[in-house]
Amino acid sequence: MSLRSLRFALWALVAIVGGAMGGVLYSGGFSGPEQATQQEASTIGGTFDLVDHTGTAINQDALLGSPSVIFFGFTHCPEICPTTLHDMAGWLEDLGPEGEAIKSYFVTVDPERDTPEIMNDYVTAFSDRITGITGSPEKVTEILQNYRVFAQKVRLGDGDYTMNHSAAIYLLDEEADFVGTISFGEDRETALQKLKNLAKRSQTG
Repeated sequence: MSLRSLRFALWALVAIVGGAMGGVLYSGGFSGPEQATQQEASTIGGTFDLVDHTGTAINQDALLGSPSVIFFGFTHCPEICPTTLHDMAGWLEDLGPEGEAIKSYFVTVDPERDTPEIMNDYVTAFSDRITGITGSPEKVTEILQNYRVFAQKVRLGDGDYTMNHSAAIYLLDEEADFVGTISFGEDRETALQKLKNLAKRSQTG
């Protein structure tokens, strides 16, 4: 199956699963990034030492110089993660040249299963503009703490597990400062306007 066919098949699966499954995942954190006060917002972010979906080392410097959108999730996610990555890919495409400077990242909250190889297969099925990020459990825990991301392993009856986690997309300016969020299920036009504002904010400094 070609990458394009795989991408369409995955997006179709999103629509089916989205209608069939309930809220396995939840927004969380201190008060949720959506409700962060100005003081709380100033503490969101920090250093990290991880690898991208190609196995290449990546750290906080990757977030400098261009605006960024970051979503925290996992590849075994049944609904929220594939839906969100599908939306992100669509928004970036819809923005065209206006959004070319925006970088996008998908950071796993499940490093035990999400190896670079698995992340590569997953993110490239949605877009070649989304960079997957993973690493050791200890290093992933550090970035989750720095970005105030809620993540919790939930054991299932069959011995497997799923992850509850924050569902917001983080918006960062060209200095890697947190400036807002796009909530799960947010209206498309509202999300696009937030991304346009993010791009303009970075252009004007």
